[in-house]
Amino acid sequence: MTAIPSRSKRLAWFQDARLGLFIHWGLYSLLERGEWAFVLDAIPAREYEQLANRFNPRKFDPDALARMAKAAGMKYLVHTTRHADAFCLFDSRHSVGDFTVMNTPARRDLVAEFVAACRRHGLKVGLYYHLGDWREPGYFDPRRYPESARRMRESAHRQVEELMTNYGRIDLLWYDGWYWEHGNGKLWPGLPRPLARSFWQAEKLNARVRQLQPHILINDRSGPLEDFGTPEQKVQAEQEGRAWETCMTIGRQWGFVRYDSQRKSTNQLLAQIIEAVSQGGNFLLNIGPRADGSVDPRDIRTLSGIGQWVKPHQSAVYGELRPSAQWWLLNGRLAQQGKTLFYYLFEWPGPVAPIPELISPVKTARLMETGQRLRTRQDAAGRTLIDLPARPPRPNGINVVRLDFDAEPRFRLTPNCCWKAGEGGLIGTKT
Repeated sequence: MTAIPSRSKRLAWFQDARLGLFIHWGLYSLLERGEWAFVLDAIPAREYEQLANRFNPRKFDPDALARMAKAAGMKYLVHTTRHADAFCLFDSRHSVGDFTVMNTPARRDLVAEFVAACRRHGLKVGLYYHLGDWREPGYFDPRRYPESARRMRESAHRQVEELMTNYGRIDLLWYDGWYWEHGNGKLWPGLPRPLARSFWQAEKLNARVRQLQPHILINDRSGPLEDFGTPEQKVQAEQEGRAWETCMTIGRQWGFVRYDSQRKSTNQLLAQIIEAVSQGGNFLLNIGPRADGSVDPRDIRTLSGIGQWVKPHQSAVYGELRPSAQWWLLNGRLAQQGKTLFYYLFEWPGPVAPIPELISPVKTARLMETGQRLRTRQDAAGRTLIDLPARPPRPNGINVVRLDFDAEPRFRLTPNCCWKAGEGGLIGTKT
């Protein structure tokens, strides 16, 4: 049996990668109103299952997805293998009712195609698996329907084993669905983890996963905390020393929505990416392909814009970034990487950008977009000032100044001076 590497070794690639692409796609894409339509629109299970007769994604091109992700600066992909509707995009022998892509006009193992494409393009492979099954009454009330609940759990264990056995090396397992408040039939994100762990027999399940995939990373949504946290739709740093990854949608929902009024702009998403990576976290950005497998042109434009920004700013995105002692600044954020500071300017402040509490002398300062060298100085109040060009390289975007030092930079933290990253989001600090 292969030994399981230490958590720090398993996390090394993940904490260097920083950016990933999430893909939510399945039968619900046919309805064009998000991935929760089955349960929230109270569609009868038999009626919903008939959608399988129409599922034939002739335009699904995993190589194109991989190329698009790489061009956007993403280092890993996470693809749904099944959501809570329990429809499998892979060839499963343990699906209740044989509810799989192999029983649709497609007759293609789409997970196998996705995994192979990731490997061809040098991307890490992540698989999303929702533990629950909305077709099972035992998901909503296991006490009343114990046999249904047992069947659902047994199917989940067997299917996760299939995913970990049939597709070669898998780098990341992204669970979902542990958070249902059993017995009350309503969502409750505060469901005590011990109850979830007990119901899903998560320790047993994850031990089997690690036996089959010793190098794998597992998220925190089967009950145990495992390798990394998953704040959803918000950038919120985990406790110090724990890996985390914000998962975020471009619009309001995860699955495809034809008429979406709440799409985020490229600059909004870049600001959220910076909030995450500057605090030492990852950012997993979701797209929801259409039912035919094609990607919405709006998503393509957004990802292209992200890639155009990432390309000249790679050292300010990837690697062992952490919040500096003074992280929150009026015009942006400040992150540290060894002897380097990155000043992410959300707004161009004019001819001068101050870092009020920085006391170490700056060796060099450059605009990352153009490579232009900048003059720095300290004023009578002890503030470090960076002289900027009259016009920013990106007039309508985020600009970054790279500051290099001879040693790790030091700060003078005066009362009420600064904000720092912390558990629960931004925490005002006095020193």
